[in-house]
Amino acid sequence: MTATLESLAVALDKGETTSEALVEACLARIDDPNGEGARVFVAVAHDSARQAARAIDALRAIGAAPSRYAGIPLSIKDLFDIRGEVTRAGSLVLGDAMPARQDAVAVARLKTAGFIVIGRTNMTEFAFSGVGINPHYGTPLCVWNRAQRRVPGGSTSGGAIALTDGMAHGSLGTDTGGSCRIPAAFNGLVGYKPTARRVSTVGAFPLSTTLDSIGPIARSVACCATLDSIVSGAPLTPFHPRDVRGLRIVVPQAYVLNDLDETIAAAFEKALEKLCDAGATVSRVVFPEIDAIPAANAKGGFAAPESLTTHATLIETHRSLYDARVLSRIERGHEQSASDYIALKRTRTRLIAAFNERMQDYDVLAYPTVPIVPPTIAAFDLDADFTRLNLLILRNPSVINMLEGCAISVPMARPPEAPAGLMLAAPGGFDRDLLAIAAGVESALA
Repeated sequence: MTATLESLAVALDKGETTSEALVEACLARIDDPNGEGARVFVAVAHDSARQAARAIDALRAIGAAPSRYAGIPLSIKDLFDIRGEVTRAGSLVLGDAMPARQDAVAVARLKTAGFIVIGRTNMTEFAFSGVGINPHYGTPLCVWNRAQRRVPGGSTSGGAIALTDGMAHGSLGTDTGGSCRIPAAFNGLVGYKPTARRVSTVGAFPLSTTLDSIGPIARSVACCATLDSIVSGAPLTPFHPRDVRGLRIVVPQAYVLNDLDETIAAAFEKALEKLCDAGATVSRVVFPEIDAIPAANAKGGFAAPESLTTHATLIETHRSLYDARVLSRIERGHEQSASDYIALKRTRTRLIAAFNERMQDYDVLAYPTVPIVPPTIAAFDLDADFTRLNLLILRNPSVINMLEGCAISVPMARPPEAPAGLMLAAPGGFDRDLLAIAAGVESALA
């Protein structure tokens, strides 16, 4: 499936398709008993999506569609409130929670633009891993070599596979340590993590109030830019890629380049070579502030204590319903004292300042989104292997969350090659600049 939001908007405008046709096509993919739909979605909006599609088609017929993208079906991660629905966050723990009284801010903005919610997508329980395995609702299979049953990446696992399998044309996700970028990298998609403060988190079940970001997974950088504009409340202005010629790329000489498997390392060097051929310059520079992050996070970082604050009462009453691997990560929050947490915040402030200053000489930071190709589900059977691989998968993307930046993963390999993501990042607040750069890089790599 290669349709972009732009191509669909043009087709709708020309009358080459209708919202009702788009919705029915997505529902057919979701409901296919031989497909991934049962593992991708935890709830499907059959009736409301069809009703919304008919309403949008009627509005478009009289020139009153709320935006040129109105009528395009999107999937919503099960972390977001949708009015009248229970937000389970991929868990059994919240199964008896009250239905949401109103939409999450990001969901409401997408609906206002006329996008149609096709359903709620599966995810890692409470978004607390980069793997995408869910013991309660099943694990959607990575699109690459599907017969080998590889993990989709997480935590926005269902959102990625909804796109690859034509069940939706964009996915709303969250990214606390790579949860949009990892599944994008594992499935040949584009995943965007905005500056955290850019998009309201109201109505999204929290993992880390310090690190949580709300972003899209889509089929192109331009699609991500469109969705980012809408959920951030920014105007939908014309989007123009930046020419790669003269682009100053910096590759950090830090632990993010350690332990790359051969496939990822080769794809990365090939991507850099293509960008240099297109007129970019690549510098390889030591980044002490990146290398300082593992020591700063040695006691669980921000996610452990902040999630423990959210879950303390739920753990007391529903402990047996938790995924044991998620529960163990949450309970690492007990390892930090108040002084540890305050010291971590101060360290982060210092690292952000150092990173922002170092980036003044460059346009964009670049390195592999994930250092390995998608492992098989069977590789995670043992808890020790799960912990090791999960940390490795999260290692590279989580750097930018810690440094309060913005980042995007774009494909640097094409089928039938193994999927590989190139991460481009910038200091916080440079979102639109980064998206323009990423669109130019996307074009150069294609």
